[in-house]
Amino acid sequence: MNQSALIRPEWTPATIALMVLGFIVFWPLGLAMLAYIIFGDRLRGFKRDANDRTDKWFAGCRKASRRYNTHFSTGNVAFDDWRKAELDRLEEERRKLDEMREEFDTYARELRRAKDQEEFDRFMRDRKNRPSGDQPVVDV
Repeated sequence: MNQSALIRPEWTPATIALMVLGFIVFWPLGLAMLAYIIFGDRLRGFKRDANDRTDKWFAGCRKASRRYNTHFSTGNVAFDDWRKAELDRLEEERRKLDEMREEFDTYARELRRAKDQEEFDRFMRDRKNRPSGDQPVVDV
């Protein structure tokens, strides 16, 4: 079927008649036809964008399932043993790195807390040592 034979999304007598007929038969059909008349020219771009997004999502799912799918066998026992040993070693390295990151995060959090405490103590000391006439009025 060629492109000119399809109902185009514009206000033509045929599309208006189909919309009215849709409302008479079953109102969601008429509403769908109205939406097609108004937004139909944007459907091609919407379909392209939706297809691109789903293709990327499915490609990501395939990569993730390939990455973590370690239970299949290639048929070569020596290679499978080597691969399992390497994956276990990499998993152990990942666990060590995660532990180190946690330790560093804890250290950085304590360092920020100590710095904040020191700044607060300095502020309170300066505030206490300030003459009483210099205190600004705070309007809350």
